[in-house]
Amino acid sequence: MNSPTTTPASAPAPALTLSDGPVFRADSFSVPLAVLDDFMAQVQRVDRQLSALPGCRQHLVLMQLDAAVAARDCIQVMTLVEWADAQALEAAKAHLLQQHARAGFSPEAFMKALGVRAKKGHHALPA
Repeated sequence: MNSPTTTPASAPAPALTLSDGPVFRADSFSVPLAVLDDFMAQVQRVDRQLSALPGCRQHLVLMQLDAAVAARDCIQVMTLVEWADAQALEAAKAHLLQQHARAGFSPEAFMKALGVRAKKGHHALPA
């Protein structure tokens, strides 16, 4: 018999409804302190590109202030970009891919060479 707080395994997952409004790109990076300046220079280059694109409402770069993180010789950096809608986000991704290809730049190779670990995701406000 299930208790009131237990959901049967066969129960459907609750429906998730997202708004048609703004979407957010939130990326978190674990950056070795020794390469922080190189990493942040690239983040600033991307920030300048994103800020100039249609639909970019804001772009934030956040650094974790927790001393325990720095004690492990890494710091957490988060970038958060608000886009007017999913179409603006997709257009920005295509633009950045084109710019990187033109410059011969691989973000994945860059982060691997620096020893940066990343978690990336897209988010929207619930309806």
